[in-house]
Amino acid sequence: MADIGPAIRIGPPPPEGWRPRLVALDIDGTLISWEDKVEDEIITPRVRGAVRGLVETGAHVVLSSGRSVLGMVRVIDELGLVDLLDEPPWVVACNGAVVFRYPPLDVVHQVTFDAGPAVRAVLELHPTALVAVEDRGVGYRVSQPFPDGELWGEMAVTPVEEIVSEPVHRVVIRDPNATAEDFVALTESLGLHGTDYVVGWTAWMDLMPEGVSKASGLQVVADALGLTPADALAIGDGRNDLEMLAWAGRGVAMGQSVEEVRSAADAVTDLVGNDGAAVELERYLG
Repeated sequence: MADIGPAIRIGPPPPEGWRPRLVALDIDGTLISWEDKVEDEIITPRVRGAVRGLVETGAHVVLSSGRSVLGMVRVIDELGLVDLLDEPPWVVACNGAVVFRYPPLDVVHQVTFDAGPAVRAVLELHPTALVAVEDRGVGYRVSQPFPDGELWGEMAVTPVEEIVSEPVHRVVIRDPNATAEDFVALTESLGLHGTDYVVGWTAWMDLMPEGVSKASGLQVVADALGLTPADALAIGDGRNDLEMLAWAGRGVAMGQSVEEVRSAADAVTDLVGNDGAAVELERYLG
């Protein structure tokens, strides 16, 4: 677990009378502990109940994650959101590069880019790093198998040049021999155009089209629903949540977030292990 600094001070609360009409929720580190492996993922009854309770109030709950489409579908199913709705929920995947509805799977917005130059630049500095690109609905094409439990679906070993031979939504770079701090320093030194970078809790980097983020994906959803950022509550814990937390009328950081994320948020809730997402969501259920 990352160093969370001083004791958590939950709050401040939202303005009196304010209620979200769009609720954007990160998954890993927010609904599910980021330390869980794929096969161990559990959404606690309290968190599940709070999410479903918001749906029943009429709020649009939108899962917003760096996960692949396949990795997000399983969470929608576990939450049972479809049972509560008359139409498929909106979902923001791949850090905003893909917006879809499910079920059935209907991709309504996607952004791609040429990842070749960025991937080659990263591999020059981290030649043993692993590379992966989503094979939608199946799993991933990978340069080498990733550590157990880090990717959803099947892994098809594929040469790097073939992986980046055509435009993609996102590339995952993973170096088990490096640290998150190494990758933060790497993003500062690359200076490539046309590509954005997000570093996770470990030496995990997402390469994405320039200007794409969870916030840009959520704006697509808000426009479709006739809502504005001021109508939105967003909860997240990672560096890939920074734009989303700034975009939303109320951005809430999970208690275990790094200081960069906590400082960017309007408020801080409890740790994921203490059902911090539910602590915030339950404010709007009374």
